[in-house]
Amino acid sequence: MARLRRLIDLGIETCAALRNAFGGRRGSRPRAVADRDGLRAFLETRASYVAQMSLYGYLRTRAGVRFPELFDDDPFVVSINIAKWHIWLACLSDLSVYAGFLMLHRTKVSADEVGKLMRAVLDDALAVAGTPDDAGPEFASHADRVRARLALCDWPTIADNEFAFVESPDALVQWAPIVDDLKQLDADVVRNSVRFRWQEVRRDLRRDLLADAVLAEASAGVADAIAVP
Repeated sequence: MARLRRLIDLGIETCAALRNAFGGRRGSRPRAVADRDGLRAFLETRASYVAQMSLYGYLRTRAGVRFPELFDDDPFVVSINIAKWHIWLACLSDLSVYAGFLMLHRTKVSADEVGKLMRAVLDDALAVAGTPDDAGPEFASHADRVRARLALCDWPTIADNEFAFVESPDALVQWAPIVDDLKQLDADVVRNSVRFRWQEVRRDLRRDLLADAVLAEASAGVADAIAVP
C-alpha cells in the first residue's frame, strides 16, 4: 500500500505538461477570474487537469514500465478516452459546487441567484465540450446528472473543505480501465490521491476569484439581453 501511494505521487511526472497548459507553472502570474467566461474557463481547464493527472497517474502506477505500451492497444485507448471524459464530468461537477460556495460567501446575493449563475456557467462549459466522439454512449446522461446536481444543490450547506469534492474520487475508481480486483485494493489510496490534487485548485480559485466582478458582469449580460428588442 505504501508503494502504491508513492507511485501515485510520482504519477504527476507523467502529466507535467498538463500543469503548464492549465496555468500551474511555478512562477507564472495568477490570472484573475473576473467574469463569467473566465469562471467557465477555470472550471473547464482545472477539471481537465485533475481528471487527466489522476487517470494517467493511476494508469502509470499500475502499468509501470509498460505504461507507453497501453497506447498501442486500440481497444484500451478507447477505454481510456471514455474514462477521461467521465472523470472530467465528475471533476467539473465538484469544482462547480465549490465555486458556487465561494460566490455565495463573497457576494451579497441569494443562494438562488448563485444557483442560476453556476448552472449557466456549467451549461457554458458543457456547450464548449459538446458530445465528444470518443466519450462513449453514457456521456450525455452523465452530463444531465451533473446539471441535476447543481439544480438541487443546497448552497448554504457547502463549506470550505472537501465536502464538495465527492464525485471525482469515486469516478476515478469507477471509470479507470483497470481490473476490478485491483481497483478494490487501490480504492482508498486512489480516492485520496484525487482529493489531494484538489488542494492546489481550491487554493488557486480562492486567490483568483473576483466574485463581485463575475456577478456584476453576469448581471450586466442579462440586462443587455433583456434590452435587445
